[in-house]
Amino acid sequence: MAMTINELAQACGATLEGGNAEQIITAANDISSAQVGQVTQLTQARYRHHLLNSLASACFIATDFEVQNVPESLTLLRCDDPEMAFVKAVKLLHPDTIYPATIVIQAVISESAILHEGCYVGAFAVLNDGVEIGVNSQILAGVYLGKNVKIGKNCRIHPYAVIYDDVEIGDNVIIHSGAVIGADGFGYKFRNGQHVKVPQIGNVVIGDNVEIGANTCVDRGALGSTVIGSGSKIDNLVQIGHNNKIGQHVIICGQAGISGSCTIENYAILAGSAGVADHVKIGQGAVVMARAGVANDVVPKTQVFGSPAKEKRVAYREQVALSKLPDLLKTITQLEMRLEKLENTKT
Repeated sequence: MAMTINELAQACGATLEGGNAEQIITAANDISSAQVGQVTQLTQARYRHHLLNSLASACFIATDFEVQNVPESLTLLRCDDPEMAFVKAVKLLHPDTIYPATIVIQAVISESAILHEGCYVGAFAVLNDGVEIGVNSQILAGVYLGKNVKIGKNCRIHPYAVIYDDVEIGDNVIIHSGAVIGADGFGYKFRNGQHVKVPQIGNVVIGDNVEIGANTCVDRGALGSTVIGSGSKIDNLVQIGHNNKIGQHVIICGQAGISGSCTIENYAILAGSAGVADHVKIGQGAVVMARAGVANDVVPKTQVFGSPAKEKRVAYREQVALSKLPDLLKTITQLEMRLEKLENTKT
C-alpha cells in the first residue's frame, strides 16, 4: 500500500519536520538500508550516524530526540513513541494477506463441524467431528484439526500445523506452520524392566491473543489441561510439557524447554535455550536468561543465569572467579615449587 508522508503522519499521530510531505512512501525498511520512497525509524543514539547519509524519505523519531545535518530530502516524523508509530506504519504499508470467506473444495470437513461467518478453510485442511471455528478465522492449507477442537474468532492457523483432539483456542490466536498442539505428554512408569506409557487424556487450553511459533510443541495434560495464558508469545522450536500452567503475557524464546507440571507466572521471560525442570515455579516478572538451567523455583522479579540457575549477580561473580582459575592454579604450582625448594634447602 502506498501513501504520502503527510497521510502516513496523520495515520500514525506524528508531526512533520522538513522534507517533502507529498513524497509517496511505498515500504518500510531499517535505517541502515532504507531507500527513496521508504520510511524508517531512529530510536537509539548509537544509530544516529546512519541518518546523515540516509536515502530514506521519512523517519520516525522521538519528539525530543536531537539530530543535526539531516538530509534535505528526509522528513522527520516526530512523535512520543516512534517504535509503536513505526509498527503501525509497517502494518499500513505491508498489510497481511487477506483470505476471503471461502471453503476450498479440497478441504476435508466433517458434517458435524461448525464454521461461523467469514471463515476461510484452505486446500487439504482436515476438520474432524465436533470442530468449531469462530467468526473470521482462517485455517490455511494442510492444517489438521482433531475431534472437538474449538477455535475462537479472528484466528489464523498456518499451513501444516497439527492440533490434536479437544484443544481449546481463544480469540486472535496465531499458530505457525509445523506447530503441534495437544500431542501426548511424556509420561511413563518403569515396571518389570520396561517403560509403561501413562495415558494422556487431558487437553490444551490457549487464551486470547497468543502467538505460537513454527515447530513448537505444546503437550496435552495427563489428566487436566496444559494452559497458555492470554497475551503470551511463544517463539519457534519451543517444547512445553504436559500440565504446565503458563500465565498471561509470558515470553518464551526459541529452543526453550519446559518440563511437566511447571507454573510460569504472568510477565515472566524465558530467554533462548533456557531449560526448566519439572514441578518448578517461575515467579511473576522473573527473567530466566539464555541457556540457563532451572532446577528450583525462581523468585518473582528476579533474573537468573547459569546451570544450575542462580541469581544473576551471584552467577556472574562465579563466572568471573572461574575465569581466574587457570592463573590461580599456576600461582599455586609456583608456590608449591618454592616451598619444595625451601624444604630441600633446610635439609
